[in-house]
Amino acid sequence: MSILVTGGAGYIGSHFVKTLKKNNFDVVVFDNLSRGHIESIPKDVAFENVDLLDYSALLQNLKKYKIDAVVHFAAFAFVGESVSDPKLYYINNVIGSINLLNALTRSGINKIVFSSTCSLYGNPLKVPISEDESIKPINPYAKTKHIIENVMSDFDTAYGLKYVALRYFNAAGCDFDGLIGESHQPEPHLIPIVISAALGKREGVSIYGADYPTPDGTCVRDYVHVYDLADAHLKALEYLNSGAKSDVFNLGTGDGNSVKEIIHAVEKISGKEIKSTTIERREGDPAILVADNKKAKEVLGWSPKYNLEDVIKSAWKWHNSQKY
Repeated sequence: MSILVTGGAGYIGSHFVKTLKKNNFDVVVFDNLSRGHIESIPKDVAFENVDLLDYSALLQNLKKYKIDAVVHFAAFAFVGESVSDPKLYYINNVIGSINLLNALTRSGINKIVFSSTCSLYGNPLKVPISEDESIKPINPYAKTKHIIENVMSDFDTAYGLKYVALRYFNAAGCDFDGLIGESHQPEPHLIPIVISAALGKREGVSIYGADYPTPDGTCVRDYVHVYDLADAHLKALEYLNSGAKSDVFNLGTGDGNSVKEIIHAVEKISGKEIKSTTIERREGDPAILVADNKKAKEVLGWSPKYNLEDVIKSAWKWHNSQKY
């Protein structure tokens, strides 16, 4: 079976490519390398430098391969950047994805797994968050993901394009072999920021508010290992290959950890003391975001295998090996 991975040079995409290879799939990667890393793609994987905004190049490169299904990671994913430059996100994420969906239908490819986000739920009314929670995205990044989910639904109705949208909570961790990891410029994610502080690459960590209604006053998030996410994508492909209907699933551990707990966990594993400073809350930050993953467990047969210690240890191993 041949799988096209868009954004396969990115953080989650590259880990999924490695998982596909381990499970003996034929893999093709499309990535424009604007934010991905070519060195993250195995040498024996077919790679095309394709920008989804270039429809003719996209269609032309699709014709080179016999693709059975697509896993679509290619997107910009910085919330703050999406607020300051929304047009970048609506053009790249939405138009790029519509081009991809159009090219797939023209090429006779009718299965896609989509990288979505728990940000669709905005400030949820109920935690843990199930797929029944109302959709109310509060930033342009999340809005682009919602638009694409709606477009896929319409393509399913009109053209028979079957999809699974996987709404991630906080992707975290790195390859256990230490070969690939998480590298963004600038880095928006808490765990790499805390590890960077432990490595002396930054002075300390800013805690955005310590007066939330949580046990230690800091925000609580659901951190799910990137290889658990990769496994969920495999199971989503199996689900679509079984002829099942299009659907959406939350991906998280069902447990949450606070900002202070993350800092303490990195201190324990690194053996380094990390300076932290509490500053004002960020607008729009919910106190707690934790997944209800019951649907993914029951329908996809997916369960996360890795805990926070696995996440931190794997991330520490990779970041500690980097010469930056």
